[in-house]
Amino acid sequence: MIRHLLPFLLLPVLGYAAIAQDACLAPGKTPKVSDILERAGIVGTHSDFHGYDCCEFLFEGRTARIVRPYATDEGRPWIWRARFWEHEPQTEVALLAKGFHVVFCDVAELYGNSEAIGIWDRFYRMLVASGLCKKAVLEGLSRGGIYIYRWAAMYPERVACVYADAPVLDIRSWPGGKGKSKGNPEEWNRLKTNFGLRTEDEAMQFKGSPIDLADTLARAGFPMLHVCGDADVTVPPEENTDVFEKRILAAGGSITVIRKPGVGHHPHSLVDPQPIVEFILHATQPACR
Repeated sequence: MIRHLLPFLLLPVLGYAAIAQDACLAPGKTPKVSDILERAGIVGTHSDFHGYDCCEFLFEGRTARIVRPYATDEGRPWIWRARFWEHEPQTEVALLAKGFHVVFCDVAELYGNSEAIGIWDRFYRMLVASGLCKKAVLEGLSRGGIYIYRWAAMYPERVACVYADAPVLDIRSWPGGKGKSKGNPEEWNRLKTNFGLRTEDEAMQFKGSPIDLADTLARAGFPMLHVCGDADVTVPPEENTDVFEKRILAAGGSITVIRKPGVGHHPHSLVDPQPIVEFILHATQPACR
């Protein structure tokens, strides 16, 4: 119960004025404590996520988490971490200070197949019915790129923007290892099973990778930001982001790429996430305000 009331207890300490400034509330609006858990009827275990209240619970048998800001406004923007919870969390922490919720629903390791998309569809519907913005910020690190882009291609009207970090965009590159990447044979077999790809030839002919969905994603109109190291040999940019960027731009889409010179697959994100945060804030202004 004490953890459940954490945001309320912190309000007098932080001060409403500071919170309003931190949360970037629209002029004249009053800070509001998130009531999403109550509205969704979620009962879970509470823990500390870098100073914020994190509720962990099961959704259709899958681990799910919601981190609440100290205050939010009527727009209730949110960022959806697809994979690798709490790895390089600086972007989420910065957005929490801006009034964003952070959510997670573990569908590993389904690689964004129809089962994963169905679970996320119902998870999304619950979140929106409980008050979050109808457009989500999708965040995909590494293989999470497959997850977010396949979901975005299915439900483009639900996406405010995409932040992809060293993302896998062609399954033949990783986990397939059919190009410069060594790939991952175990994950390659798992992916083939998840998509019902019975042979290597069927897998090589698969047209559901994000690079194959570039035209659909470009037409959706939401902006995309990629952050990647130009020395990445696990998920080589030349087989993933570089190809994807060209296809998106050719189809009239909006994509920005931040390239980190001399950096490999790790570390993800940026030491100072401000460029990522500013991109997301700009993208959610019309979508969630």
